[in-house]
Amino acid sequence: MKFLPLFVELKDRSVLIVGGGEVALRKARLLQQAGAKVSVISPEVDPHLRSIAEKSGGECRLETYQIQDLTPYVIVVAATNHADVNKAVAEHAHQVGVSVNVVDKPDLGNFIFPAIVDRSPVIAAVSSGGASPVLARLLRTRLESLIPAGYGKLAALAEKYRSKVKAKFSDVNRRRGFWETVLHGKVANLVFAGQDTQAESTLQALLEDAADEAKAQGEVYLVGAGPGDPDLLTFKALRLMQQADVVLYDRLVSEPILKLCRRDAKMINVGKARSNHTVPQDGINQMLVDYAKKGHRVLRLKGGDPFIFGRGGEEIERLSDNGVDFQVVPGITAASGCSSYAGIPLTHRDYAQSVRFVTGHLKDNSANLPWSELAYKNQTIVFYMGLMGLPIICEQLIAHGMGNETPIALVQQGTTLNQKVIIATLDTMVDVLSTQQIKAPTLIIVGDVVKLHDQLKWFNPQA
Repeated sequence: MKFLPLFVELKDRSVLIVGGGEVALRKARLLQQAGAKVSVISPEVDPHLRSIAEKSGGECRLETYQIQDLTPYVIVVAATNHADVNKAVAEHAHQVGVSVNVVDKPDLGNFIFPAIVDRSPVIAAVSSGGASPVLARLLRTRLESLIPAGYGKLAALAEKYRSKVKAKFSDVNRRRGFWETVLHGKVANLVFAGQDTQAESTLQALLEDAADEAKAQGEVYLVGAGPGDPDLLTFKALRLMQQADVVLYDRLVSEPILKLCRRDAKMINVGKARSNHTVPQDGINQMLVDYAKKGHRVLRLKGGDPFIFGRGGEEIERLSDNGVDFQVVPGITAASGCSSYAGIPLTHRDYAQSVRFVTGHLKDNSANLPWSELAYKNQTIVFYMGLMGLPIICEQLIAHGMGNETPIALVQQGTTLNQKVIIATLDTMVDVLSTQQIKAPTLIIVGDVVKLHDQLKWFNPQA
């Protein structure tokens, strides 16, 4: 992060603009809207810029910039047509510790002006860090269409009732839950429809009818995070990720997805690797119950889909037994995501009319799978967690009648920038992998559909 986004109060504070043209005028308008006293130094000054300076309580000096005392100013903007003057202004500001912006030269200054969506008191700002101001403006245009003008009224209504809600709910989680009900529900819809009086009366009724804190109990969201690419999350998954105040996540959940959770949420790693369980499954089940009983909204975030080799059923059984409310949000399972990104359709009229999902995590290294059924012709087999048991998988499939030339694919960290696809046969895969450095998680696909990889592959993270 090159620039930390901050919002600064400038009301009745002095700022200086060096420059008198169109660019300086644009910056002056923004500063005036923020309530600043705008002073201008330039041999020539646009009439509109001069008017802003006078109306804001600043001054307009028709002179060339010289070294002077900059300490009365909160910020300085260098916006002349002369690079040497702009550089000199920046150097002077740095020497005395005053924040400075140099138009079109972000590296010379120490702050930049973002593209702004103004729904006062709600403000959204977008910045490219000076890399592409045009891109920032395009993103702002998209945000303008996504954020109705009514959000400003909604924020003002929330501010009006903030102290009353705080008095009603001393617990921060209960308070947050109430506001999310208001801001996502009928009150917000009434504000957006212009029915301000009805919106306020509805908010009052919600506050009066709110349950006592003693009766409050949280909820658990069992959410599938998909195979790794954050773009594959569902809208509902993302919404609940933003609401939860406690997050229990597995090791297979990618870092970009974790960053989409609420920033102030309590993050708990309960990930499980082979023979190394950070938290035993029974402990995870009980943690979900305990946090929910304390009134928290708990996100159980799992890689892939929680009901496909994710032990989601075990977890919600415990929740059900303890009377804890829960929701389940399916995710794109690894078989679907990884095969799609590898260009390997799991079914195809010419190659496979059925597909089977199988756990390749062989207990005690024993071959305890229904191998005769798995070796069936015109079928695709997908092995989850099969890397360690791969030699047994290949050996047993061949032993039970599957041809040793049957194609097999191993997909490493599918759908992410670290995706790697290795193609071989049942007879050669073990030897091929002995020359490779493989990083979990992996998925194994067996069947004639693997032949389509070379023709249908489309995702190239190294490109």
